[in-house]
Amino acid sequence: MQVSVETLSALERRLTVGVPSAAIETEVNQRLQKLARTQRIDGFRPGKAPLSVIQKRFGGYVRQEVIGDVIQRHFYEAVVQEKLNPAGAPSITLKGETPEQLEFEATFEVYPEVKVAGLDTLEVEKVVAEVGDADLDKMLETLRKQRGVWKDVERAAADGDRLSIDFVGKIDGEVFDGGSSKGFNLVLGSKSMIPGFEDGLMGKSAGDAVELNVNFPEDYHHAPVAGKPAQFAVTVNTVQALELPALDEKFASLFNVDTIDALRAEVGKNMQRELANVLKNKVKAQVLDGLAKANTMDIPKALLVNEIHALREQAANQFRGGRGGKLPELPDALFEEQAKRRVTLGLVMAELIKQFELKADEDKVRSTIENLASAYENPEEVVNWYYANRDQLSNIESLVLEDTVVEKVAAGAKLTEKPSSFDEVMNPTRSA
Repeated sequence: MQVSVETLSALERRLTVGVPSAAIETEVNQRLQKLARTQRIDGFRPGKAPLSVIQKRFGGYVRQEVIGDVIQRHFYEAVVQEKLNPAGAPSITLKGETPEQLEFEATFEVYPEVKVAGLDTLEVEKVVAEVGDADLDKMLETLRKQRGVWKDVERAAADGDRLSIDFVGKIDGEVFDGGSSKGFNLVLGSKSMIPGFEDGLMGKSAGDAVELNVNFPEDYHHAPVAGKPAQFAVTVNTVQALELPALDEKFASLFNVDTIDALRAEVGKNMQRELANVLKNKVKAQVLDGLAKANTMDIPKALLVNEIHALREQAANQFRGGRGGKLPELPDALFEEQAKRRVTLGLVMAELIKQFELKADEDKVRSTIENLASAYENPEEVVNWYYANRDQLSNIESLVLEDTVVEKVAAGAKLTEKPSSFDEVMNPTRSA
């Protein structure tokens, strides 16, 4: 086998491979002889047809099949011989065939040589927070509210009450689309209506009629009314207050525990697990951002195309929300930057795994699965399900390996700690 390599660009290579014709003819004859032993040909007993008849009927097909197999086999032998690492399927061109050899060209991209930068300049801010008693009390109060019952009250409406209202909205004296409703439930203080609407209903009672003069925000999502003044005629039908269940054993039993102390312990454990995950992900995001910024490289087109396709499918599935149906094809440009980042980080992470000689620790894999399973009613069943599904287990192993790389990189970064509260970490928008 004769092989020559030509560099077409930073990543593109062209292999020219010559295969001895004798090797092809030998393989063609072997396959034809095998066919002769099995084919039924009219006028001949099974397996007794002369090779010349088999050659006439099947020779062209068999030869094309052999050439295809020979090209594929010799392509992979050539890239191994030349120590090349293809990043996608090659484009094959048959150059010609002489009595001595068959020659073909294979054009393809190779993986870039990755030299990871930025490890010695990476800065990471590690947020430090704990679950306090006040955080736990607040969470228990949230659980009570989730299981509360709305009941009519004979008093003026206050913050947190739910009103049933009828309203008609007008702009310049004309009723506008989407500005009217009957039996609409509104919780005061929820900020679900435009500014001034809920404030105008504070202190009102069932049966009251109210005229509200408000302004739609300039950036309101419905352009025809954005920035315009409006008048709403509102009738309050009912005022309801949320009646919370007592924090007792009956309430605890709703969460499959017997006592309030047991409930506090279980809720606290769940909050601590969620907090730990968020804190870990904050560090991980900084490490990945730092690596992505510090490492720019030529990316094989095949990898980029595959990543764009994966992101497009992911976006389409999220948009459909499981409802099915065909969506218009989203343009590549919409996903290109994200795809470049993901491919770059994938190459960097692979190089770091090799450089640090890392593997997915079995104990960490199990603890990760057990952590995921603890959120379900039957954790043991979930654990067994992961270990019985090779693909799912492989996903967890990849996640653990990625986290291991991040931990290794973060350990060598310039680290600063930032004290924070549970609420600031878990609800950054609300805390801002």
